[in-house]
Amino acid sequence: MIPDIERQSKEIIKQFQEKKLQELLHYLNKYSPYYQRLFRENFIDISQITTLEDLCKIPSTSKDDLQQHNRDFLCVPPTAIVDYAATSGTLGLPVTFGLTENDLDRLAYNEAISLNCAGIQKGDIVQLMTTIDRRFMAGLAYFLGIRKLGASIIRVGAGIPELQWDSITSHNPKFLIAVPSFLLKMIEYAEKNNIDYLNSSVKGVICIGEALRLQDFSPNLLTKKIMEKWPSIELFSTYASTEMSTTFTECNHKRGGHHHPELIITEVLDENGKSLPYGEYGELTITTLGIEGMPLLRFRTGDIVTLYEGTCSCGRNTLRVSPVLGRKQQMIKYKGTTLYPPVLMDLLSSFGQIENYIIEISNNEILTDEILIKIGSHTPSERLKEEIADHFRAKIRVVPKIEFHKIEDLEKQLYPKGNRKPLKFIDKRIKDKNVF
Repeated sequence: MIPDIERQSKEIIKQFQEKKLQELLHYLNKYSPYYQRLFRENFIDISQITTLEDLCKIPSTSKDDLQQHNRDFLCVPPTAIVDYAATSGTLGLPVTFGLTENDLDRLAYNEAISLNCAGIQKGDIVQLMTTIDRRFMAGLAYFLGIRKLGASIIRVGAGIPELQWDSITSHNPKFLIAVPSFLLKMIEYAEKNNIDYLNSSVKGVICIGEALRLQDFSPNLLTKKIMEKWPSIELFSTYASTEMSTTFTECNHKRGGHHHPELIITEVLDENGKSLPYGEYGELTITTLGIEGMPLLRFRTGDIVTLYEGTCSCGRNTLRVSPVLGRKQQMIKYKGTTLYPPVLMDLLSSFGQIENYIIEISNNEILTDEILIKIGSHTPSERLKEEIADHFRAKIRVVPKIEFHKIEDLEKQLYPKGNRKPLKFIDKRIKDKNVF
Protein backbone atom coordinates (compact mmCIF):
# COMPACT_ATOMS: atom_id res chain seq x y z
CA MET A 1 0.00 0.00 0.00
CA ILE A 2 2.92 2.37 -0.65
CA PRO A 3 1.51 5.43 -2.45
CA ASP A 4 3.06 5.88 -5.89
CA ILE A 5 4.44 9.36 -5.11
CA GLU A 6 6.52 7.90 -2.25
CA ARG A 7 8.44 5.73 -4.73
CA GLN A 8 9.23 8.59 -7.10
CA SER A 9 12.55 10.39 -7.49
CA LYS A 10 13.55 13.28 -5.27
CA GLU A 11 13.00 15.69 -8.18
CA ILE A 12 9.49 14.46 -8.95
CA ILE A 13 8.50 14.56 -5.29
CA LYS A 14 9.77 18.17 -5.06
CA GLN A 15 7.80 19.21 -8.16
CA PHE A 16 4.69 17.52 -6.78
CA GLN A 17 5.01 19.34 -3.45
CA GLU A 18 5.59 22.70 -5.11
CA LYS A 19 2.34 22.29 -7.05
CA LYS A 20 0.53 21.40 -3.82
CA LEU A 21 2.13 24.42 -2.11
CA GLN A 22 0.74 26.76 -4.77
CA GLU A 23 -2.73 25.30 -4.24
CA LEU A 24 -2.42 25.79 -0.49
CA LEU A 25 -1.23 29.40 -0.74
CA HIS A 26 -4.18 30.35 -2.96
CA TYR A 27 -6.57 28.57 -0.60
CA LEU A 28 -5.18 30.39 2.46
CA ASN A 29 -5.21 33.71 0.66
CA LYS A 30 -8.88 33.21 -0.13
CA TYR A 31 -10.25 31.65 3.04
CA SER A 32 -7.92 32.08 6.06
CA PRO A 33 -8.33 35.32 8.07
CA TYR A 34 -5.06 34.63 9.88
CA TYR A 35 -2.92 34.07 6.79
CA GLN A 36 -4.63 36.82 4.83
CA ARG A 37 -3.47 39.20 7.57
CA LEU A 38 0.01 37.64 7.68
CA PHE A 39 0.45 38.01 3.90
CA ARG A 40 -0.82 41.59 3.99
CA GLU A 41 1.25 42.76 6.95
CA ASN A 42 4.44 41.21 5.57
CA PHE A 43 3.89 42.37 1.98
CA ILE A 44 3.95 38.80 0.67
CA ASP A 45 2.93 38.25 -2.94
CA ILE A 46 2.02 34.56 -3.02
CA SER A 47 2.60 34.43 -6.78
CA GLN A 48 6.30 34.85 -5.96
CA ILE A 49 6.35 31.75 -3.75
CA THR A 50 6.90 29.05 -6.37
CA THR A 51 9.49 26.67 -4.89
CA LEU A 52 10.05 24.97 -1.55
CA GLU A 53 13.08 27.20 -1.08
CA ASP A 54 10.79 30.25 -1.32
CA LEU A 55 9.05 29.23 1.89
CA CYS A 56 11.74 31.08 3.82
CA LYS A 57 10.12 34.34 2.65
CA ILE A 58 7.08 33.60 4.81
CA PRO A 59 7.16 34.06 8.61
CA SER A 60 6.62 30.88 10.59
CA THR A 61 3.55 30.17 12.73
CA SER A 62 3.87 29.25 16.40
CA LYS A 63 1.63 27.51 18.92
CA ASP A 64 1.19 30.90 20.59
CA ASP A 65 -0.34 32.16 17.34
CA LEU A 66 -2.75 29.22 17.33
CA GLN A 67 -3.67 29.96 20.94
CA GLN A 68 -4.20 33.69 20.52
CA HIS A 69 -5.94 33.62 17.13
CA ASN A 70 -7.53 30.18 17.15
CA ARG A 71 -10.73 31.06 15.25
CA ASP A 72 -8.85 33.06 12.62
CA PHE A 73 -7.19 29.87 11.36
CA LEU A 74 -10.55 28.34 10.42
CA CYS A 75 -11.12 28.39 6.66
CA VAL A 76 -14.66 27.01 6.54
CA PRO A 77 -17.99 27.97 8.15
CA PRO A 78 -18.80 26.23 11.46
CA THR A 79 -21.53 24.24 9.71
CA ALA A 80 -18.83 22.43 7.69
CA ILE A 81 -17.10 21.11 10.82
CA VAL A 82 -17.82 17.45 11.51
CA ASP A 83 -15.44 16.86 14.44
CA TYR A 84 -13.76 19.11 17.01
CA ALA A 85 -10.34 17.97 18.27
CA ALA A 86 -8.13 19.72 20.79
CA THR A 87 -4.49 19.89 21.78
CA SER A 88 -2.75 21.58 24.69
CA GLY A 89 -1.99 25.27 24.33
CA THR A 90 0.94 27.30 25.60
CA LEU A 91 -1.22 29.81 27.48
CA GLY A 92 -3.44 27.51 29.53
CA LEU A 93 -6.51 26.89 27.39
CA PRO A 94 -6.60 24.11 24.78
CA VAL A 95 -6.32 24.85 21.07
CA THR A 96 -9.30 23.65 19.07
CA PHE A 97 -9.05 22.10 15.60
CA GLY A 98 -12.16 21.76 13.46
CA LEU A 99 -12.17 18.92 10.91
CA THR A 100 -14.42 18.70 7.87
CA GLU A 101 -15.64 15.50 6.26
CA ASN A 102 -12.74 15.70 3.80
CA ASP A 103 -10.30 16.28 6.68
CA LEU A 104 -11.52 13.09 8.36
CA ASP A 105 -11.04 11.21 5.07
CA ARG A 106 -7.51 12.62 4.86
CA LEU A 107 -6.85 11.63 8.48
CA ALA A 108 -8.01 8.08 7.74
CA TYR A 109 -5.79 7.90 4.64
CA ASN A 110 -2.81 9.23 6.59
CA GLU A 111 -3.15 6.69 9.37
CA ALA A 112 -3.90 3.83 7.00
CA ILE A 113 -0.69 4.28 5.00
CA SER A 114 1.27 4.93 8.22
CA LEU A 115 0.00 1.81 10.01
CA ASN A 116 0.53 -0.20 6.86
CA CYS A 117 4.13 1.07 6.88
CA ALA A 118 4.53 -0.85 10.15
CA GLY A 119 2.97 -3.97 8.65
CA ILE A 120 -0.72 -3.81 9.54
CA GLN A 121 -2.82 -5.22 6.68
CA LYS A 122 -6.39 -5.92 5.71
CA GLY A 123 -7.82 -8.70 7.87
CA ASP A 124 -5.53 -8.09 10.86
CA ILE A 125 -6.98 -7.49 14.32
CA VAL A 126 -5.66 -4.44 16.18
CA GLN A 127 -6.18 -3.71 19.87
CA LEU A 128 -6.42 0.05 20.46
CA MET A 129 -5.02 0.83 23.91
CA THR A 130 -5.52 4.59 23.91
CA THR A 131 -8.48 6.87 24.51
CA ILE A 132 -10.71 7.85 21.61
CA ASP A 133 -12.73 10.39 23.62
CA ARG A 134 -11.89 13.77 25.24
CA ARG A 135 -11.39 15.38 21.81
CA PHE A 136 -8.22 13.29 21.39
CA MET A 137 -7.29 13.28 17.69
CA ALA A 138 -4.78 10.42 17.86
CA GLY A 139 -7.30 7.84 19.08
CA LEU A 140 -9.74 8.91 16.38
CA ALA A 141 -6.99 8.76 13.74
CA TYR A 142 -6.00 5.22 14.71
CA PHE A 143 -9.64 4.12 14.60
CA LEU A 144 -10.23 5.67 11.16
CA GLY A 145 -6.95 4.36 9.75
CA ILE A 146 -7.48 0.79 10.92
CA ARG A 147 -11.01 0.87 9.51
CA LYS A 148 -9.79 2.20 6.15
CA LEU A 149 -7.16 -0.55 5.98
CA GLY A 150 -9.88 -3.15 6.28
CA ALA A 151 -8.49 -4.39 9.59
CA SER A 152 -10.56 -5.05 12.73
CA ILE A 153 -10.46 -2.87 15.86
CA ILE A 154 -10.79 -3.72 19.54
CA ARG A 155 -11.32 -0.41 21.39
CA VAL A 156 -10.14 -1.36 24.87
CA GLY A 157 -8.76 2.03 25.90
CA ALA A 158 -5.81 2.82 28.14
CA GLY A 159 -4.59 1.02 31.26
CA ILE A 160 -5.89 -2.03 33.22
CA PRO A 161 -3.56 -4.94 32.33
CA GLU A 162 -6.19 -7.52 33.30
CA LEU A 163 -8.67 -6.08 30.80
CA GLN A 164 -6.01 -5.91 28.08
CA TRP A 165 -5.08 -9.59 28.55
CA ASP A 166 -8.73 -10.67 28.70
CA SER A 167 -9.23 -8.98 25.34
CA ILE A 168 -6.05 -10.48 23.85
CA THR A 169 -6.92 -14.02 24.90
CA SER A 170 -10.53 -13.59 23.68
CA HIS A 171 -9.95 -11.87 20.32
CA ASN A 172 -6.33 -12.71 19.36
CA PRO A 173 -5.14 -9.33 18.03
CA LYS A 174 -1.99 -9.37 15.92
CA PHE A 175 -1.06 -5.76 16.75
CA LEU A 176 -1.43 -3.43 19.72
CA ILE A 177 -1.34 0.37 19.71
CA ALA A 178 0.06 1.30 23.11
CA VAL A 179 2.41 3.40 25.24
CA PRO A 180 5.58 1.26 25.40
CA SER A 181 6.24 1.59 29.14
CA PHE A 182 2.77 0.13 29.76
CA LEU A 183 3.95 -3.08 28.07
CA LEU A 184 6.20 -3.67 31.09
CA LYS A 185 3.13 -3.54 33.34
CA MET A 186 1.38 -6.00 31.04
CA ILE A 187 4.37 -8.34 31.18
CA GLU A 188 4.50 -8.08 34.98
CA TYR A 189 0.79 -8.89 35.22
CA ALA A 190 1.14 -11.82 32.81
CA GLU A 191 4.02 -13.29 34.81
CA LYS A 192 2.13 -13.00 38.10
CA ASN A 193 -1.00 -14.59 36.62
CA ASN A 194 0.62 -17.37 34.57
CA ILE A 195 -0.33 -15.90 31.19
CA ASP A 196 1.82 -17.34 28.39
CA TYR A 197 2.43 -13.96 26.77
CA LEU A 198 5.43 -15.25 24.78
CA ASN A 199 3.03 -17.41 22.76
CA SER A 200 0.19 -14.92 22.52
CA SER A 201 -1.32 -13.72 19.24
CA VAL A 202 0.50 -10.36 19.51
CA LYS A 203 3.27 -9.96 16.92
CA GLY A 204 3.77 -6.20 16.86
CA VAL A 205 3.12 -2.99 18.81
CA ILE A 206 2.73 0.50 17.38
CA CYS A 207 4.29 2.55 20.18
CA ILE A 208 3.00 6.02 21.00
CA GLY A 209 3.97 8.78 23.41
CA GLU A 210 7.47 7.57 24.32
CA ALA A 211 10.73 7.15 22.42
CA LEU A 212 11.95 3.71 21.35
CA ARG A 213 15.30 4.60 19.82
CA LEU A 214 18.42 6.67 20.27
CA GLN A 215 19.56 9.10 17.60
CA ASP A 216 21.54 6.39 15.78
CA PHE A 217 18.30 4.32 15.64
CA SER A 218 19.62 1.75 18.11
CA PRO A 219 17.11 0.68 20.80
CA ASN A 220 17.01 2.77 23.95
CA LEU A 221 16.91 1.23 27.43
CA LEU A 222 13.12 1.07 27.55
CA THR A 223 13.04 -0.86 24.29
CA LYS A 224 15.78 -3.22 25.46
CA LYS A 225 13.88 -3.97 28.67
CA ILE A 226 10.72 -4.80 26.75
CA MET A 227 12.52 -6.93 24.17
CA GLU A 228 14.47 -8.84 26.82
CA LYS A 229 11.17 -9.93 28.33
CA TRP A 230 9.08 -10.22 25.15
CA PRO A 231 11.48 -10.96 22.25
CA SER A 232 8.78 -12.39 19.98
CA ILE A 233 7.17 -9.00 19.27
CA GLU A 234 8.28 -6.11 17.06
CA LEU A 235 8.10 -2.53 18.31
CA PHE A 236 7.39 0.28 15.84
CA SER A 237 7.80 3.96 16.63
CA THR A 238 5.24 6.48 15.42
CA TYR A 239 5.33 10.28 15.70
CA ALA A 240 2.52 12.76 15.06
CA SER A 241 0.67 15.75 16.49
CA THR A 242 -2.81 17.22 16.29
CA GLU A 243 -1.47 20.25 14.44
CA MET A 244 0.09 18.10 11.68
CA SER A 245 -2.82 15.67 11.14
CA THR A 246 -0.02 13.55 9.69
CA THR A 247 1.99 10.64 11.04
CA PHE A 248 5.62 9.57 10.63
CA THR A 249 5.85 5.81 11.28
CA GLU A 250 8.74 3.38 11.00
CA CYS A 251 8.80 0.56 8.49
CA ASN A 252 10.31 -2.79 9.50
CA HIS A 253 13.82 -1.44 8.75
CA LYS A 254 13.43 1.07 11.62
CA ARG A 255 15.54 3.89 10.23
CA GLY A 256 13.21 6.79 10.98
CA GLY A 257 9.58 7.75 10.51
CA HIS A 258 8.55 7.92 6.86
CA HIS A 259 7.40 11.25 5.44
CA HIS A 260 4.25 11.38 3.29
CA PRO A 261 4.89 14.12 0.69
CA GLU A 262 1.25 14.14 -0.43
CA LEU A 263 0.22 15.25 3.07
CA ILE A 264 2.92 17.51 4.48
CA ILE A 265 5.97 19.67 3.67
CA THR A 266 8.77 19.44 6.23
CA GLU A 267 11.58 21.84 7.11
CA VAL A 268 14.11 21.87 9.96
CA LEU A 269 14.93 25.39 11.20
CA ASP A 270 17.57 26.79 13.50
CA GLU A 271 16.88 29.30 16.29
CA ASN A 272 16.93 32.15 13.78
CA GLY A 273 14.45 30.50 11.44
CA LYS A 274 17.07 29.49 8.89
CA SER A 275 16.60 26.20 7.09
CA LEU A 276 19.14 23.54 8.05
CA PRO A 277 20.56 20.83 5.76
CA TYR A 278 19.63 17.18 6.21
CA GLY A 279 21.51 15.61 9.08
CA GLU A 280 21.54 18.73 11.28
CA TYR A 281 19.21 19.09 14.27
CA GLY A 282 16.68 21.87 14.54
CA GLU A 283 12.98 22.55 15.02
CA LEU A 284 10.64 20.56 12.80
CA THR A 285 8.49 23.01 10.88
CA ILE A 286 5.57 21.74 8.82
CA THR A 287 3.14 22.89 6.15
CA THR A 288 0.00 20.77 5.88
CA LEU A 289 -1.39 19.78 2.49
CA GLY A 290 -4.96 18.85 1.63
CA ILE A 291 -6.59 20.15 4.83
CA GLU A 292 -9.81 22.19 4.51
CA GLY A 293 -10.65 23.22 8.06
CA MET A 294 -7.44 24.56 9.59
CA PRO A 295 -4.42 24.19 7.30
CA LEU A 296 -1.09 25.44 8.65
CA LEU A 297 1.75 27.16 6.84
CA ARG A 298 5.28 26.86 8.26
CA PHE A 299 4.09 25.79 11.71
CA ARG A 300 6.93 25.34 14.21
CA THR A 301 6.18 22.14 16.11
CA GLY A 302 8.68 22.72 18.93
CA ASP A 303 10.20 19.26 18.35
CA ILE A 304 13.95 18.98 17.75
CA VAL A 305 14.73 16.46 15.00
CA THR A 306 16.78 15.97 11.88
CA LEU A 307 15.76 14.66 8.47
CA TYR A 308 17.39 11.92 6.41
CA GLU A 309 17.12 11.41 2.66
CA GLY A 310 17.85 8.45 0.41
CA THR A 311 15.94 5.38 -0.66
CA CYS A 312 14.87 3.11 2.18
CA SER A 313 15.14 -0.66 1.83
CA CYS A 314 11.32 -0.77 1.97
CA GLY A 315 11.17 0.99 -1.41
CA ARG A 316 10.09 4.44 -0.25
CA ASN A 317 12.12 7.34 -1.57
CA THR A 318 10.84 9.92 0.88
CA LEU A 319 12.48 11.77 3.76
CA ARG A 320 12.71 10.08 7.15
CA VAL A 321 12.35 11.86 10.48
CA SER A 322 14.78 11.01 13.27
CA PRO A 323 13.70 10.15 16.81
CA VAL A 324 12.69 13.36 18.59
CA LEU A 325 15.68 14.69 20.53
CA GLY A 326 13.41 16.80 22.73
CA ARG A 327 11.12 19.79 22.72
CA LYS A 328 12.62 23.22 22.18
CA GLN A 329 10.87 24.69 25.24
CA GLN A 330 12.01 21.77 27.38
CA MET A 331 15.73 22.18 26.82
CA ILE A 332 17.54 22.13 30.17
CA LYS A 333 20.87 23.84 30.90
CA TYR A 334 22.14 22.10 34.02
CA LYS A 335 25.62 22.76 35.40
CA GLY A 336 26.92 23.57 31.92
CA THR A 337 25.31 20.53 30.28
CA THR A 338 22.46 20.75 27.75
CA LEU A 339 19.81 18.06 28.33
CA TYR A 340 16.35 17.09 27.08
CA PRO A 341 13.78 15.09 29.10
CA PRO A 342 13.97 11.93 26.90
CA VAL A 343 17.61 11.47 27.93
CA LEU A 344 16.69 11.55 31.63
CA MET A 345 13.73 9.22 31.05
CA ASP A 346 15.91 6.73 29.21
CA LEU A 347 18.43 6.64 32.07
CA LEU A 348 15.67 6.02 34.61
CA SER A 349 14.47 3.07 32.53
CA SER A 350 17.65 1.23 33.56
CA PHE A 351 16.30 0.54 37.04
CA GLY A 352 13.72 -2.15 37.59
CA GLN A 353 13.26 -0.90 41.16
CA ILE A 354 11.69 2.32 39.85
CA GLU A 355 7.92 1.94 39.68
CA ASN A 356 7.16 5.50 38.54
CA TYR A 357 8.76 8.94 38.48
CA ILE A 358 8.24 12.62 37.76
CA ILE A 359 10.93 15.02 36.54
CA GLU A 360 10.52 18.61 37.76
CA ILE A 361 12.51 21.55 36.41
CA SER A 362 12.62 24.85 38.28
CA ASN A 363 14.72 27.99 38.66
CA ASN A 364 17.04 28.56 41.59
CA GLU A 365 17.67 31.95 43.16
CA ILE A 366 19.98 33.00 40.31
CA LEU A 367 17.45 31.75 37.70
CA THR A 368 19.52 28.83 36.43
CA ASP A 369 17.91 25.42 35.92
CA GLU A 370 17.51 22.88 38.71
CA ILE A 371 16.38 19.25 38.23
CA LEU A 372 14.42 17.27 40.80
CA ILE A 373 13.55 13.63 40.09
CA LYS A 374 10.76 12.24 42.27
CA ILE A 375 10.92 8.44 42.32
CA GLY A 376 8.36 5.90 43.43
CA SER A 377 9.86 2.54 44.40
CA HIS A 378 8.84 -0.50 46.43
CA THR A 379 12.44 -0.70 47.71
CA PRO A 380 13.65 2.87 48.36
CA SER A 381 17.10 3.07 49.92
CA GLU A 382 20.21 5.21 50.05
CA ARG A 383 22.00 2.49 48.08
CA LEU A 384 19.46 2.71 45.25
CA LYS A 385 19.76 6.50 45.26
CA GLU A 386 23.55 6.20 44.99
CA GLU A 387 23.24 3.71 42.12
CA ILE A 388 20.95 6.07 40.24
CA ALA A 389 23.30 9.01 40.89
CA ASP A 390 26.33 7.01 39.72
CA HIS A 391 24.49 6.01 36.55
CA PHE A 392 23.64 9.65 35.77
CA ARG A 393 27.19 10.72 36.53
CA ALA A 394 28.63 8.07 34.19
CA LYS A 395 26.26 8.78 31.29
CA ILE A 396 25.66 12.55 31.35
CA ARG A 397 28.31 13.77 33.83
CA VAL A 398 25.81 15.54 36.10
CA VAL A 399 23.55 14.33 38.92
CA PRO A 400 20.12 15.86 39.56
CA LYS A 401 18.49 15.98 42.98
CA ILE A 402 16.73 12.67 43.71
CA GLU A 403 13.86 12.12 46.15
CA PHE A 404 11.78 9.06 47.00
CA HIS A 405 8.01 9.47 47.21
CA LYS A 406 5.09 7.14 47.74
CA ILE A 407 4.18 5.32 44.54
CA GLU A 408 0.47 6.10 44.95
CA ASP A 409 1.16 9.83 45.48
CA LEU A 410 3.18 10.04 42.27
CA GLU A 411 0.53 8.04 40.42
CA LYS A 412 -2.06 10.70 41.25
CA GLN A 413 0.27 13.42 39.97
CA LEU A 414 1.09 11.44 36.83
CA TYR A 415 -2.57 10.99 35.92
CA PRO A 416 -4.49 14.06 37.08
CA LYS A 417 -8.20 14.09 36.32
CA GLY A 418 -8.93 15.08 32.73
CA ASN A 419 -5.45 14.43 31.37
CA ARG A 420 -4.97 12.01 28.49
CA LYS A 421 -1.23 11.44 28.94
CA PRO A 422 0.99 10.76 31.96
CA LEU A 423 2.70 13.99 33.09
CA LYS A 424 6.23 12.69 33.58
CA PHE A 425 7.87 16.08 33.00
CA ILE A 426 6.77 19.26 34.77
CA ASP A 427 8.42 22.58 33.97
CA LYS A 428 8.15 25.11 36.82
CA ARG A 429 10.62 27.60 35.39
CA ILE A 430 9.55 31.23 35.33
CA LYS A 431 9.79 31.43 31.56
CA ASP A 432 8.42 29.07 28.89
CA LYS A 433 6.29 27.01 31.23
CA ASN A 434 5.40 23.71 29.65
CA VAL A 435 4.26 20.25 30.61
CA PHE A 436 5.22 17.05 28.76
